[in-house]
Amino acid sequence: MDQQKNRQNRQRQNGGARQSAKLIQAVRRRQLPPFLFRMGPVTLSICSVLLMSFMAILYVSQLGQAVTTNQQIQDMHVQQTILQRQNNDLVNTVAQEQSPASIAARAAAMGLAPAESQNARVVVVPHITMPANGGQSNQP
Repeated sequence: MDQQKNRQNRQRQNGGARQSAKLIQAVRRRQLPPFLFRMGPVTLSICSVLLMSFMAILYVSQLGQAVTTNQQIQDMHVQQTILQRQNNDLVNTVAQEQSPASIAARAAAMGLAPAESQNARVVVVPHITMPANGGQSNQP
């Protein structure tokens, strides 16, 4: 009987130890520490330097792209200003060429003179009517 009691006590103790060992393993599985906590200080320092280097490379790359884009924008603004000046020059040239004084000067250079009403001949064509605006075109 004493032997039976001893066996039962041992089984209880072993069962309790097994349960406590399983409990400890379960708690450890739930509390898996991150990889960084298992690293030594040298490894952690090297990883930190590598990460900072990578971030610096990314920053310099982004900064280079921003500078390039800014330069392109400035070039386009300069080109826009040049094109606006050229457009204004062309508008002024067209306005000068269409002025009545310029037209009269070019006609005189070609040897044309204004018609005198005495020398003008009017030709009447039957079956043709005059336009409502008096024969003037709609050009500006």
